Amino acid sequence: MTENATQLDDAIADVDVYSDPEQYHALFATLRKNEPVRWTQPSKYRPFWAVTKHADISEVQRKPAIFLSAPRTQLNTIEAEDKIRAVTGRNQVQRTVISTDGEEHAALRGIAQSWFLPQSVRKLEDDITQIARQFVDQMVELGGRCDFSQDIAVWYPLRVILRIFGLSDAPDAEKILLRMSKQINGAFDPDVQRSTSQGEHMLTVVNELFEFFRPIVEERRRNPKNDLASVIANATMNGAPLSDLDVFSWYLSISVAGHDTTSAATAGGLLALLQHPGEMAKLRAKPELIRTSMDEMVRWTHPVKHFFRTAAQDYELRGQKIREGDSLLMCYPSACRDEDVFTDPFEFRVDRSPNQHIGFGIGPHVCLGQYLAKLEMSIFYRELLSRIPDIQLDGEAVQSRTLFMGGLKRLPIRYSVQREYAHAS
Repeated sequence: MTENATQLDDAIADVDVYSDPEQYHALFATLRKNEPVRWTQPSKYRPFWAVTKHADISEVQRKPAIFLSAPRTQLNTIEAEDKIRAVTGRNQVQRTVISTDGEEHAALRGIAQSWFLPQSVRKLEDDITQIARQFVDQMVELGGRCDFSQDIAVWYPLRVILRIFGLSDAPDAEKILLRMSKQINGAFDPDVQRSTSQGEHMLTVVNELFEFFRPIVEERRRNPKNDLASVIANATMNGAPLSDLDVFSWYLSISVAGHDTTSAATAGGLLALLQHPGEMAKLRAKPELIRTSMDEMVRWTHPVKHFFRTAAQDYELRGQKIREGDSLLMCYPSACRDEDVFTDPFEFRVDRSPNQHIGFGIGPHVCLGQYLAKLEMSIFYRELLSRIPDIQLDGEAVQSRTLFMGGLKRLPIRYSVQREYAHAS
């Protein structure tokens, strides 16, 4: 390859690019225009096709028999892949619905699916509203200044998840899971990384999470309760109890990934409103737009940066010959700015409709918690905008260093405090 081609390939897998939205979107806009399906060979990663357009990603995800979730799920260095395989005998430390296919995926997903259907999620509205009010109360008590990401956005969806999971009263569960959540997606963040080796980091964090979950699983097997932790701990698949690996992996998916994405969209959505004051004014004037704006916040913040698929057979995609065994990197933030799908894709619009973003994925692997995430965000913003009359940036917003999942690391704000209020109805 030429030097320029090598530099471009390295940029497609560079955490510094992913941590700078302006740089990321400039790079991927060029790819969408010139090489929407590009064979990419970064120096520290096994090669893959970078798939950058909405239509192509949708096509891939709607053909699960041709494009498999296993064995490769995310951008891990060659060193990390080799280390994980040497220690576990698998391609990932955990084994989740993200990394399974076909009947196995459907059976594994079905264990928890009913808890996240719209009719189930609606039953949680009163509980979620109570939690949202607690965090807006906390903003009031903080006296008009806080780091919205660190003080509010990372905690709120975690507390909702723990309520559903039945772990609200588990000793130090919030603090432990929040720390682990930051670490599990922080292999490239010097503030939280456990090792400069991505493989060592991932093995350490996931194994510590599994050990945290172990006594909870054992207790739920002895004394089942009416909560999701008990359902998963006592689940069966094909007539046999779930393995500890499957149970621990389910716990990890729900308590970590299930909260981290909502946290990222909640904080990033507020930053978008602060950077687009006309949209903030529109939302305050028309609270009925809050639900619509949640999809725009997900499109704009795209908390999940990518997933992989692996071709089970030869296939032609936008004129490119995909070979059996090739990996495809599905670039979700790029798809969420695709000029062929969105009018003025680089404009944030709370009333954007229709909004065909694929921030929650598409096809059989569509995000299990999408309805819960949008309900959580809608309720929180309803409370926030009804009680905090003015919000301003109070410093520089900082993105987290992640290739896979995450959003803002810091969002300092100042705001007016209204202590006398009537709760939003």
